[in-house]
Amino acid sequence: MLQLSPSILTADFSRLGEEIQSVTPYVDWFHLDVMDGHYVSNLTFGRSVVEAVRESCELPLHVHLMVSEPHAFIDEFAAAGATRISFHPEATADPSAVIAAIRAAGCGVGLAVRPGSLLDFVAKHLYELQVVLMMTVEPGFGGQAFLEHVVPKIGEARKLLQDEGAVADLEVDGGIKLSTLDRTVAAGANIVVAGSAIFDGVDAPAAARALRARLDELGGGQ
Repeated sequence: MLQLSPSILTADFSRLGEEIQSVTPYVDWFHLDVMDGHYVSNLTFGRSVVEAVRESCELPLHVHLMVSEPHAFIDEFAAAGATRISFHPEATADPSAVIAAIRAAGCGVGLAVRPGSLLDFVAKHLYELQVVLMMTVEPGFGGQAFLEHVVPKIGEARKLLQDEGAVADLEVDGGIKLSTLDRTVAAGANIVVAGSAIFDGVDAPAAARALRARLDELGGGQ
């Protein structure tokens, strides 16, 4: 089944609960981008926002850590309600310890892959992962344009998962909208993250509904 995961980064935080609830009928996850102003230059939100989203819906939450030393943040975001936690292996000297900490906290483990990064860490830890998060923009800001040159690497990641019999989801994040959705799915994604394409300040439920409808068509109506 193809799944839709809105990123809340461009949502209206003054009415976040209402924004979340307005699109909940059309989506499968919520994606929460945590940035610390160090690993990436932008600074977003912390535990309290994750807790607020958790209180606003019953859907699973994927917390994407774009932070230095992610190990220090695992327990607080697990306690806040994260279902899965993804991190960038380049942000830590010991990715294996971060993976162990996420698992010990009771969350699914994800590795995030920047556009210019190789799949080496994914291959090394493949059987410990619940999700591989492929970035089709550079991490740090919402609303960026989809990077076409990453599409073949999405295909490489899908082939790696299939060849090794791994069960991890393949999630794609960055510049996803109706015009980029088809080729993202064709490359192998089964979860897509959409931020500004949904929380566009115009009609979030209509935008989510349109993406949901197209995903259902691509997935054969599942």
